[in-house]
Amino acid sequence: MALRLVADFDLQKDVLPGLLAKGAVPAVAGARGGGVGILENYDSLRVLNIERNGNIIYTYKDDKGNVFFGLYDCQTRQNEHLYTFETDFQVVSCSVNSERTLLAVSLVQATKEGRRNEHQPESKCLTLLVEIHPVNNVKVLKAVDSCIWVQFLYPHVESHPLSENHLLLISEEKYIEQFHIQVTQEDGDKVVIKKSGHLPRDRVAEDFVWAQWDMLEQRLYYIDLKNSRTILKCIQFNADENFTLMFEASLDISLKDSGFKLVNFGCDYLQDQEKFSKHLSLCVFTNKTGSLCVCYSPKFDSGEQITYSVFYFHKGHSKTFTAALGSADSHVTKGITFLNLDCYVAVYLPGHFFHLLNIQHPDLICHSLFLTGKNEMIDMLPHSPLRSLSGSLVLDWNSGKLYRALLNQSYLLQLLWNTPLDCERMAVLHCVLSCGRDSRFLEAQIIQWISENISACHSFDLIQEFIIASSYWSICPETSNVDKLLPYSSVLTWNTEIPGITLVTEEIALPLMKVHSFKGYWEKLNYNLEYVKYAKPDLHYNNSVIRKEWNNLISEEKTGTRRSTAYVRNILDNAMKVISNLEARSLEPRLTPLFQEEDNHQRLLVGLMVSELKDHLLRHLQGVEKKKIEQMVLDYISKLLDLICCILEASWRKHNLHPWVLHFDRHGSAAEFAVFHLMTRILEATNSLFLPLPPGFHTLHMVLGVHCLPLHNLLHYIDNGVLLLTETAVTRLVKDLDNTERNEKLKFSIIARLPPLIGQKISRLWDHPMSSNIISRNHVKQLLQNYKKQLCMLLKDMTMWMQNL
Repeated sequence: MALRLVADFDLQKDVLPGLLAKGAVPAVAGARGGGVGILENYDSLRVLNIERNGNIIYTYKDDKGNVFFGLYDCQTRQNEHLYTFETDFQVVSCSVNSERTLLAVSLVQATKEGRRNEHQPESKCLTLLVEIHPVNNVKVLKAVDSCIWVQFLYPHVESHPLSENHLLLISEEKYIEQFHIQVTQEDGDKVVIKKSGHLPRDRVAEDFVWAQWDMLEQRLYYIDLKNSRTILKCIQFNADENFTLMFEASLDISLKDSGFKLVNFGCDYLQDQEKFSKHLSLCVFTNKTGSLCVCYSPKFDSGEQITYSVFYFHKGHSKTFTAALGSADSHVTKGITFLNLDCYVAVYLPGHFFHLLNIQHPDLICHSLFLTGKNEMIDMLPHSPLRSLSGSLVLDWNSGKLYRALLNQSYLLQLLWNTPLDCERMAVLHCVLSCGRDSRFLEAQIIQWISENISACHSFDLIQEFIIASSYWSICPETSNVDKLLPYSSVLTWNTEIPGITLVTEEIALPLMKVHSFKGYWEKLNYNLEYVKYAKPDLHYNNSVIRKEWNNLISEEKTGTRRSTAYVRNILDNAMKVISNLEARSLEPRLTPLFQEEDNHQRLLVGLMVSELKDHLLRHLQGVEKKKIEQMVLDYISKLLDLICCILEASWRKHNLHPWVLHFDRHGSAAEFAVFHLMTRILEATNSLFLPLPPGFHTLHMVLGVHCLPLHNLLHYIDNGVLLLTETAVTRLVKDLDNTERNEKLKFSIIARLPPLIGQKISRLWDHPMSSNIISRNHVKQLLQNYKKQLCMLLKDMTMWMQNL
């Protein structure tokens, strides 16, 4: 299964056994930490709320109808009894403050069926504030006919007890209030409410139709309808006891007839679950990179397809997806579920499809994974309603289980081997690399797959995509905003259809920020919005910018003319830093004979990339130290070279090659030909992106080419630039091979193709009449060129003399 749910909490395992063990103890009215009552009806045990610190509030009833409230401490994994009501109420909502001294609870009168009676006007909702350290006074905050939900605010700093607590009351009458509750200590550690007769309050929001609570970040999202427009607003509750309206954003959806809905304000068991499952689904997801996504699925009745939309506000566009459901009689029993997985959002429809949406890079549909298959999907996730909480937490309200949602690496790797679709291969590759756990193992698994499927993909280059994506993920999690400056993928466009799904992309209005000073997440979101507004053209680094300069340096080397030696020395020093950085990170000695020669061409390319990439990041990364950027550049380029070495070493190890393959006086084997073919593919991948190769790569490639190719094919590869004649390779060839007729022809053909300066140097190493002939011919050619140059200068001087007469 592409998604793995790891249980952090299970009501039946972490709470129920303890209650059963104490079940014979009689209940004590209002007692905290004493009696727990006799639990006979297991169905009454259910989760009510999850607080910011991870503590879980639950409730149950004993055989007398008394309502008990308990808390599961996620740190100590211990249960604590909070309070008992000796009246048969139905609990709507409950919350406890961070010090566990105050309990807020909202209750309605229970009917025989245990549900709220909506047709009896006397069925009021009571909202109570209870002192529970120790149990003392009970204050009525509200007594109204409509439902009330409660939620204590949790400060970001919890180093000392707070003198003032803050409680949100969310009313079914479409308003939200914040109560300010001052507390004091009496008689030792007894905590009581000060001035309980009049608690100050603020009106936070009103006239809204939808609201969502982010318990981890202490944010309130809500939607109100203004002039037939759907406006999303966000309020941030701060540690200084204030709250701030952060932004307003327009949503192109209609909620006019959708009624009233709350998300993540505890568990509302008063709703009809079947009706809820067919109701519209709407939720807001954020992550630490500054993303802001709104996921929306309209009410679904029936049909052969289902539609859902994702508003990528941090990217300035929305995508509306239409997924096929199969045959006309395909029965949809559940609604769409959206789950926040940090870098991804999972869209799940039981029995039909599972869609992993790439949040950071949503532009191309191939970077998101769409899976169908009824048999596979049915057992993937629980079929009961799931709620996505902050921090990739998922709560199954019906079973009382709290999960941590993770991408399933083993399943994704298996899918990588088995899927025949390029779009799935691309998406899975990025999913696996984004997991970030045990990257060395994952890269080794992917490299093994690449070596077995080197020609399997037709829509993109496997080696290119792996090198670019893996290098990106090795750097981006550590530094903010680098994701906009380093390439994420080698693929810039994708026109191939994804089976089972279509999409429409539209530009959307950016959120209007209501503040001017930003910190943390808001700073990153604002940066993303500014980038969408002003970043034209694309700022992703492209190494092709150094192509002209590198070609100039190579031309200068061939002709023997060089500009400032200090300039070239600085470039080569940059390359040396990368190689030293790479060697320092290598855990084991390398099997392949790389990094064993100067190879100035590749060192110049590495050094130029260091200079250009460093300038690029310094130009666009604000507030990052220069030393950190320099190290980031070294790490990034080292990773590129290391990945190429790893791909080559995996093939080297698989075919059990040995160092003596570097000698020319032997014939190539099938194993050597396989490695030669892989090196040729690596060369193609890096050439089109103009990426450097490890020094010594071309020498090894040339040696294997001589072993494996007939002479005419070898020369064809050389003439077309596939095989490069390095000085090290040609020197070894001249020394290793004797002067048989075949070898003489090979040597002469190669020496004739060398640049003049290197050709003269190599010819002196070959003790052969043909070599002497080449040296003599080059010497005469040089004399004639010098004579011609002197004659031209003489004629020019005579012409000027004649003109002056």
